[in-house]
Amino acid sequence: MDQIAWDKEVDALVVGSGAGGMAAALTAHEEGLDVLLVEKTDRIGGSTAISGGAVWIPLNAQTEAAGHADSMDSVWTYLDQTVGAAAPEHMKRAYLEAGPRMMDYLVSRGLLQLAARTASPDYYPDRPGAAMGGRSLDPVEFDGRKLGSRMRLLRDPLKEFTVLGGMMVNITDVRHLLGATRSFAAWRHSMKLVLRYASDRARGYHRGTRLLLGNALAAQLFHGLLTRNIDFWLQTPALSLHRDAAGRVLGAALSRDGKTVNVRARRGVVMATGGFPWDPERRARTYPQPTGGWSMSPRGNTGDGIRLSERAGAAFGSGHASPAFWAPVSVLDTGTGTPLNYPHLVWDRAKPGLIAVNGAGNRFVNESTSYHEFVQAMYRSNETVPSIPAFLVCDQRFIDTWGLGLALPGGRPRQHLIDQGYLLQASTLAALAGRLGVPADALQATVQRYNRHAAQGTDPDFGKGSTAYNRYLGDPQHQPNPCLAPLGDGPYYAVKVYPGDIGTACGIAANAHAQALDAAGAPISGLYVAGNDMQSVMGGAYPAPGITLGPALTFGWVAGQHLAHAQH
Repeated sequence: MDQIAWDKEVDALVVGSGAGGMAAALTAHEEGLDVLLVEKTDRIGGSTAISGGAVWIPLNAQTEAAGHADSMDSVWTYLDQTVGAAAPEHMKRAYLEAGPRMMDYLVSRGLLQLAARTASPDYYPDRPGAAMGGRSLDPVEFDGRKLGSRMRLLRDPLKEFTVLGGMMVNITDVRHLLGATRSFAAWRHSMKLVLRYASDRARGYHRGTRLLLGNALAAQLFHGLLTRNIDFWLQTPALSLHRDAAGRVLGAALSRDGKTVNVRARRGVVMATGGFPWDPERRARTYPQPTGGWSMSPRGNTGDGIRLSERAGAAFGSGHASPAFWAPVSVLDTGTGTPLNYPHLVWDRAKPGLIAVNGAGNRFVNESTSYHEFVQAMYRSNETVPSIPAFLVCDQRFIDTWGLGLALPGGRPRQHLIDQGYLLQASTLAALAGRLGVPADALQATVQRYNRHAAQGTDPDFGKGSTAYNRYLGDPQHQPNPCLAPLGDGPYYAVKVYPGDIGTACGIAANAHAQALDAAGAPISGLYVAGNDMQSVMGGAYPAPGITLGPALTFGWVAGQHLAHAQH
């Protein structure tokens, strides 16, 4: 490949700017390498910036202080119970061993700040080895003013994570805002938020600078890039990988300012482009049917890293339990040609007074189960009864208290959502059944049976509220079961939900050093994968909050270390 005219040479080239890509770039730089990070879109942060931000790192340094002493035996038992053979044992072990080291490394260098959750059950708390907290961590609040004018380069969070046109809020903030007229503490908390936001807008920021959730995580890492003067190019998609006669990856051809730029990477290239949720052809081949444009990932995640890695000889992974990490998604037709997807993750489904029904008007799932399990139940139900879309159903009291998808709580205006067909409303259950296209007698019988048991705080059919994880997401003020309450009188409301995803779980096969593997299982010299471009170390299972960002950060760090210290 001597004929290649290199336009730029670096030690390490990282493609993609989510948690995996930025962790790889920062680590390689910290280990003394010259690094270039390139991003296809015009914003930094990838899927990380619009995520909930949870990071699952068992055995981290904060676990014991959070009140949940842990052990390798316990975590290993839990992964065996939840992931099992869907992922290779050596990859799971590599993750568990490297995760705490990654966290210590990035934290000690001021690149990462996470706080362990003192109460956050794993998603299957009744299985051996599960923990009630400590393993999942959240990024601490980040002051976007530290980014200066570069804050505009950070991908904005989902609108559903903001209020007042750009003020980020978490669950605690929402509870205070809803209770601002009933409690002085809630009013004081709310006023502090609103005044800070007003100040930000007055100073010319296009949104609030109090960053939370995944946006805070992306901001922390981006701040690290800026303070270390790591070179990054936006609007620079990768076109192909250059290899020598032996198959070693030498660098990449990039598109920049309308020209092809050849960048040599002396140590290697890291692919971290966010998987393939918006590649309709590959999704059609790998997803269960029916499927559609229901992903919550950025629309730029079209599988570039996987596709280019395959052309360079890398193998697509196999053996996974699921091709994606699922979430039920409701869809608003905005009239612009680009629908607005809303993920029903943790806010409404587990609360008391909501049920989910299929096309037969029957319940088919524990509504408070994890978002991943909920969609799997949709697909199972759809094998015998039309269940795509399914329907979330509630009464007036529920929607005023908790909201329903894009319909916000607290008596906020929602007629526009009714007019646009997103929110379905009817005065009686029979009339609502007509709106949903389900049998009226079946829906009425379903509600009657649910109500009878809910009044006693039990759900013999699906066990809503029966696990610590269910109850964690319910209403702690509602007893005896924080997830169960009868549906009262009308009017009634419903939204349609579809089997959406928050990212893909199958990708390029890799080893414990984050090196891409060929069809024979041999590492491809000079090629690394991280984030959702890598075959999931969870095998498409979803055992706990943060099992996408935890591995992304970890194997990004692993890739950076191997780039710096392996024999090349």
